[in-house]
Amino acid sequence: MKKLTKTLLIACTSLWAALSFADYSDHPEAAAFVDTMVNKHKFEREEIVGWLSYAEHQHSIVKAMSRPAEKVKPWFEYRKHFISDLRTDRGLQFWRENQQTLERAEQEFGVDPAIIVSIIGVETNYGRNTGSYKVIDALTTLAFDYYTYTEKRESRKKFFTIQLEHLFLLAREQNQDPLELKGSYAGAMGWGQFMPNSYRNYAVDFDADGFADIWNNPTDAIGSVANYFTKHGWKTGQPVATRAHISSSVSEEGLNKMKRPTMTIAELTAMGYEPVEEFSADSTAFPMRFTAKYGDEYWLGLHNFYVIGRYNPRTKYAMAVYQLSEIIRNRRCESAEGC
Repeated sequence: MKKLTKTLLIACTSLWAALSFADYSDHPEAAAFVDTMVNKHKFEREEIVGWLSYAEHQHSIVKAMSRPAEKVKPWFEYRKHFISDLRTDRGLQFWRENQQTLERAEQEFGVDPAIIVSIIGVETNYGRNTGSYKVIDALTTLAFDYYTYTEKRESRKKFFTIQLEHLFLLAREQNQDPLELKGSYAGAMGWGQFMPNSYRNYAVDFDADGFADIWNNPTDAIGSVANYFTKHGWKTGQPVATRAHISSSVSEEGLNKMKRPTMTIAELTAMGYEPVEEFSADSTAFPMRFTAKYGDEYWLGLHNFYVIGRYNPRTKYAMAVYQLSEIIRNRRCESAEGC
């Protein structure tokens, strides 16, 4: 049965690849989307149809979405992709060049500057890899066709349809051409890789020039990332994660579940997780296991770890951000710049 399902999936993939839409205004599901934009948001019908007519299906996007690194790579390989001497050096340089902006962001938003620096490093290597896909191509492909390749995923389809809706709204609000905006294969944009709805909700004009430019302006990118974390509940001065020793009878309840932590340190200790640092017994966390090169590592993710996960809900991603931030911070403390 599994073999037959796989065969049918491959056949459907080939069929849809052959029928790739070079003009998304003709897609069977476009009419309902156009009606939404016209009736709900008061766009001109010709405007939306015109934009969709320039959108092109990108099969490479579907392939990339089907094999995210967080799922297919073990931790020790995933970590090497984001944590290196070169990325650390670039993080230190970015901090040096934007120190005043980072200090202001910490004062106004309460977010650790090392985390802001690390996020921008992990997401785009400090603006070097912001994505080469047209955002409209990415979002139309994923909104209208992605689910046909995988097994129908209504939640994913709905998510990307909403993102396409927000793309046109931000284009109108910010006087941008939606056909020119570039981003990742998932439609994320700028130095901090904001999806269109995140741009509309959290991007800030941090240099007060009249435009929240997350694509070319590191000042606005820093302020926007800081605002995102604040709005998602970042707790100033609080820890992120800690290593844990385990007993032979460790419980796997809640293991690697990126959810708001509800288990207390006392409960986790009783389950076999002993944090290497001291925390109050009623502090909350959740347990994690990562596959290292020569064995497993166990960690406890605290509230701020969960907040990092609001940026990308994968434990490997949040751990990469946390560890890179700690390495950059320590290197900076050891340098002439100091902590």
